[in-house]
Amino acid sequence: MIYIITILLLFAVELLYFRIADKFNIIDKPNERSSHSQVTLRGGGIIFYIGVVVYFIYYQFTYPWFFAGLTLITFISFLDDVRSIPSLFRLIIQFVGTGLMFFQWELFAMPWFLWLGALVICTGIINAYNFMDGINGITGGYSLVIAGALWYVNEKIVSFADEKLIIILILSLLVFNFFNFRKKAKCFAGDVGATSVAFILIFLIGQLIIKTDDFSYLVLLAVYGVDAVLTIVHRIRLKEPLMEAHRKHMYQIMANELKMPHIIVSLIYMAVQAVIIGGYFLASNHYLYFAVVIVVLMVVYLGFMKKYFHLHKA
Repeated sequence: MIYIITILLLFAVELLYFRIADKFNIIDKPNERSSHSQVTLRGGGIIFYIGVVVYFIYYQFTYPWFFAGLTLITFISFLDDVRSIPSLFRLIIQFVGTGLMFFQWELFAMPWFLWLGALVICTGIINAYNFMDGINGITGGYSLVIAGALWYVNEKIVSFADEKLIIILILSLLVFNFFNFRKKAKCFAGDVGATSVAFILIFLIGQLIIKTDDFSYLVLLAVYGVDAVLTIVHRIRLKEPLMEAHRKHMYQIMANELKMPHIIVSLIYMAVQAVIIGGYFLASNHYLYFAVVIVVLMVVYLGFMKKYFHLHKA
């Protein structure tokens, strides 16, 4: 019953946010780097944070440092959706928010160079996740695959987090996907949605890695990871500013140059990640499997770019 009430509450809050965003003109206007052609409400992904607020209040303030870090990152990201925030200031706040999550994990007991490296990596993943949010359905759909896998691991393999947090995250994703996973999206996640869901997923995956001491669970982010990292490398070779918006991700070329429907592209990313996760559960050597997956995804990415990137240049 509590989950039914929660999903109804999330729907109500999302609809209320649409009215607020419409009144205050929180919108996404198409430009030459956009993969959409219509003015659309921005920031619908704030529902991910609202879901965690519901969890935090109802379930006796579990994971307080994580919640504090999420609140900080959600706040600065929402401000950036409303009005542009300098990249350096936004990055500093992300470091602080991630540092608060590290307090939850008790990572600061490690040598300084280890937690500092982890801080840079986690903040990088948050921003990479944000860069990957460019077409209808991709952030909500891909995140739903990961959240579903985390729920399965927590229930069937090893308990690493409160299952209610994972379930409420899944409910939040379902509500968001109802409005975004369609040909004409009612709303976009915005920076607030992409960064907050990334932060939540990183926290859960981090909990799992700390519990099991098994870094191969990073396979849950394999598809996004390869696309994001190789695109960054590509842009460095092209001597482009990394913080500048662009349309060079593999999914963007599929949607823009190859004219594939957004939903189809999102479903492809979801399906590939789901198959990879399924294979991971069946594999006997998880680290070897992880390495093979990364190599195969890299080969696919490079082959795709060699064949189709000329369309983007044209």
